[in-house]
Amino acid sequence: MDIRHLRYFVTVAEHGSITHAAEALGIEQPPLSQQIRQLERNLGVTLFERQTRGMKLTEIGEVLLPRARTILDLQAQFLSTAEGLARGERGHIRVGLAGAVPLLPVIPLTIRRFREMAPDVTLSLEESNTPALCAALHEPSVDIAIIRPPFTDPSRLSVFHLLDEPTVIALPRGHRLAKEPIISLDMVADDPLIIFPRELGPGFHDAILSAYQLAGVTPTMGQQAPQIAGTVPLVAAGLGVSVVPRSLSQIHAGGVTFHAISEPAPRATLAVAIRTGQNMPLVTRFVTVLRTACRKWEQRQHDTAPFADSENL
Repeated sequence: MDIRHLRYFVTVAEHGSITHAAEALGIEQPPLSQQIRQLERNLGVTLFERQTRGMKLTEIGEVLLPRARTILDLQAQFLSTAEGLARGERGHIRVGLAGAVPLLPVIPLTIRRFREMAPDVTLSLEESNTPALCAALHEPSVDIAIIRPPFTDPSRLSVFHLLDEPTVIALPRGHRLAKEPIISLDMVADDPLIIFPRELGPGFHDAILSAYQLAGVTPTMGQQAPQIAGTVPLVAAGLGVSVVPRSLSQIHAGGVTFHAISEPAPRATLAVAIRTGQNMPLVTRFVTVLRTACRKWEQRQHDTAPFADSENL
């Protein structure tokens, strides 16, 4: 049965006339009459009583009419959904976020704006560490991952640079350098360095230690934090100092001050990863919007107020 037969059936039923239905459909009357009879033969039922002044539904036709309308509505929904998916305007995407990424204002701002741009898209967010997110892409339990490169297994993943975030030093309140606006790493070489386990973010972990090395000092290793953002409470507890992405200065933990780092200063690099060969227009659209927003953020990162102009993205 051709779906057109149902459309013809519904149109004739709504107009009660072959003549008026043919005009509404933009076809001739004889072919429409033939199509209705063909539908009745295919179904083995009589849908209409042919009258002198029109067409009247039979009892069977009355029963089948709402079902035919339901099928046509489902077809319209199917086509609308397919078109929306093709344009990246419908669907569901799962986004993974590496440690402390949600604290960088450009990320939640971009997610919010994407939802405004594509209100029919469902976004679900998951926060984890870079190795776990790369594994989740392979499974796949996420479609997009915002990670801290590099990572150990880049196979079957396509990775695009997003930005290099400046870092700051977090000091416990009352520290001897608490009033210094800019601090070099050699000035805190004797303070225990609170850092997260390397396996959670090997790229950023190594960048911190390399910066100390370039400054000509070896840090005194202190307690490990369970995650990047977890370093700040440990600093507040007076257990040491930490080098963190500048966005973590938004954490209003009592007992911590944040200070710019003089060169050499590490950068907290972010990238977005997707599965190689990923051809979902929705994923492509989200990645494009994200990369554009991050590129604008990098152009403005020289501003002294962290992301004060975020609304101009």
